[in-house]
Amino acid sequence: MKYIKNVSLLSFIILIAVNTSTAQFGSILKKAEKVLKGEPVLSKDEAANGLKEALDQGIGEAVDKLSAEDGYLKSQYKIEIPTEAKKVVSKVKMVPGFENVERDLIEKMNRAAESAAKKATPIFIDAVKQISFDDALNILSGEDDAATAYLKDKSYKKLYDAFMPVIISALDEVNAREYWKKTVKAYNNLPFVTDVNPELDDHVNNKALIGMFSLIAKKEEGIRNNVDQRNTDLLKKVFGKDK
Repeated sequence: MKYIKNVSLLSFIILIAVNTSTAQFGSILKKAEKVLKGEPVLSKDEAANGLKEALDQGIGEAVDKLSAEDGYLKSQYKIEIPTEAKKVVSKVKMVPGFENVERDLIEKMNRAAESAAKKATPIFIDAVKQISFDDALNILSGEDDAATAYLKDKSYKKLYDAFMPVIISALDEVNAREYWKKTVKAYNNLPFVTDVNPELDDHVNNKALIGMFSLIAKKEEGIRNNVDQRNTDLLKKVFGKDK
């Protein structure tokens, strides 16, 4: 009986091959091989839900790490002063009362990012939900950070816009924007300088999001390549070999 079923399946494959493209036939053949071997075939729903679960775990770990005290400040994602602000800092630190301006500004920016990170989860989770079933299998067969890259491509602008008021509020909580205004004012009052006013909000926002996405990508890569990080049955099935 098993022999008859296998012959019937192979006959069906040959029949439909005439009317399918090479790519489509390759996909069908791969699934058929799994059936013949008794292996489970991955559905679009499973692929999408597995990717979302992997991203959810990555987001959870990223938020927990970066929202902790010194999460940004003492990590590889530490936010430095903006390039265009360096000339301001280099001159103002010679003004009495601003000797530690660079150190203080860096600490305030990173504290703001850490505070904002605590409020980021709902925004990211909502974006993850938008991954379609049709895209899931393509993402799954992509690079080690394909799901994160897809998420970033589809949602970065929306996340940026939603994150900005959180960043501004967080910067104000640590008095960073007021501190920066005083620094710029002190600089502009110096002789022989051209007035400047580089934006602090945009810089912190972008750097905070870059750090977030980097950690999410790191988690995705770990789940794809390290079986020990696949801590659910769904992740084991979706990210197992020979999908």
